[in-house]
Amino acid sequence: MELIEDMKSAQAGILAPVSPQGRYLFFSLKHTEALGDCLLHLAALADGRNVVAGLGCALVDALGAKVPGLREFPVIGGNGAEVPSTPTALWCWLRGTDRGKLVLTTHALEKALAPALHLDRVIEAFRHGRGPNGHGRDLTGYEDGTENPKDAAAEKAALVHRQGAGMNGSSFVAVQQWVHDFDAFEAMSTREQDNAVGRRRRDNHELQDAPASAHVKRTAQESFTPEAFVLRRSMPWALGHKAGLMFVAFGKSFDAFEAQMRRMAGQEDGITDALFRISRPVSGAFFWCPPVRADAHGGRLDLRQIGL
Repeated sequence: MELIEDMKSAQAGILAPVSPQGRYLFFSLKHTEALGDCLLHLAALADGRNVVAGLGCALVDALGAKVPGLREFPVIGGNGAEVPSTPTALWCWLRGTDRGKLVLTTHALEKALAPALHLDRVIEAFRHGRGPNGHGRDLTGYEDGTENPKDAAAEKAALVHRQGAGMNGSSFVAVQQWVHDFDAFEAMSTREQDNAVGRRRRDNHELQDAPASAHVKRTAQESFTPEAFVLRRSMPWALGHKAGLMFVAFGKSFDAFEAQMRRMAGQEDGITDALFRISRPVSGAFFWCPPVRADAHGGRLDLRQIGL
């Protein structure tokens, strides 16, 4: 029963399938004296379904508030893998089917959040293809999100429970921009590509004899102690000659993501995830996604935890 109630108060876009079009907005703090009023405008505009919002440490700290479990993205490195930390005050994930509407929503948000917050970066994203299990594909052609928990397991992995009003139904999200090296990927044989991922691209079949560096083996969620389940909602992105994956993982805390990322970087056993041969992260940030409260217009962000 608690899971059902928490699901109702979650931002609906977290649990919904990835939309055909997406846009990621990254805001920095500009004038903190207007922050409270601007966030109240955000609460009305971010419905949680078409606009998913996440608050960073800098924003919460500027209000003198505290969100249990919220922390900055750690710098993770070693064994040839470098995972940068690029903290950001506010993140918005715009979801929809019409790119033009996302552009107009971006303008509305930028206007409502000024002068407290400045829009620093906009990243265009999209759903690509359809894999054997119905998920979208990464630009390398491999299905993304195969191991996502489903239904009640997804809610348990992605949402905060039993922490009281203002926290229940919220979520913690890790956001990274990965840039693909398509030349390096195309220089690999089909077998090498499949071994790097740990699945056959043509049918998504998991390779039991894949090397220990295969991504699937590095991140097998049930192989951690405790188990490290996250709910992935990643989307491909492209800008000019560059493209890759916006990795987005929701969790009841950041612990599962950090455990997976540290193993990918080889901090457990010195074995680096083979994905680092064909892609690299250029950003990384943590955010807290507040729950929503029903109102006359359908719903708005519940900002009680930060005093609003």
